[in-house]
Amino acid sequence: MPAHDDGHVHLGVATEKPAWDWARWLVVALGLGGAALFVLAFFHTWWGFWLYAPQYPGGLRLNIGLTGMSGDVKEIDLLNHYIGMSHLEDAAPVERRIAGYGVAAIAVVSVGLLVASGRRLNKLVAIPAFAFPTIFLADSFYWLYSFGHRLNPRAPLKIGTFTPQLFGNGKIGQFETFATPSLGFWLAIAGVACIVAAALVRSRVCAHCSRAGTCAVACPRMMVLPERKEASS
Repeated sequence: MPAHDDGHVHLGVATEKPAWDWARWLVVALGLGGAALFVLAFFHTWWGFWLYAPQYPGGLRLNIGLTGMSGDVKEIDLLNHYIGMSHLEDAAPVERRIAGYGVAAIAVVSVGLLVASGRRLNKLVAIPAFAFPTIFLADSFYWLYSFGHRLNPRAPLKIGTFTPQLFGNGKIGQFETFATPSLGFWLAIAGVACIVAAALVRSRVCAHCSRAGTCAVACPRMMVLPERKEASS
């Protein structure tokens, strides 16, 4: 132990880390995990639709992703023509073009809020994550409603306006339909769960932080930076 000028040996006092300080990296890990799941969800199908009729015993399938559709698109478009519905490619053109940028922004903002925001913003950090699947569902319902209520009056077959089912069983003319979430949607939900878990752990970290009384809208430690020692006089 080093001796000081007064000839005495001074013992250093160990400072105990606040409770939950160990969980700071857990917050970051959960946040990055959620962001990775959001990115992974972008590359998978989000919703599946099936149409069944006697002339199609095997059914027709439509796979919907954030950037487009796949499956029996041509056959379904032909059927839509007979009842006056628009082409499937006309659905959500702007949303499909900006989907990649939107997913990237939500992933970055979610992690950024978990790391950089202060204690006062704890209740807001998960909002962008919640918005991701919520916006998809709301936008999907809008386009389903729009397609079923803007039928061409000159169509060969006349049926009343309708809204295709977004969940479960439905009926369009003589077709039975079924719709259900696919892998991409569930990956996004898993990402939301990671972000929410990170926000809950973060609230405990912030509550026990040595700067809890003075922390405002920005985290002085960016969640994981070392605690700066106060300068001694």
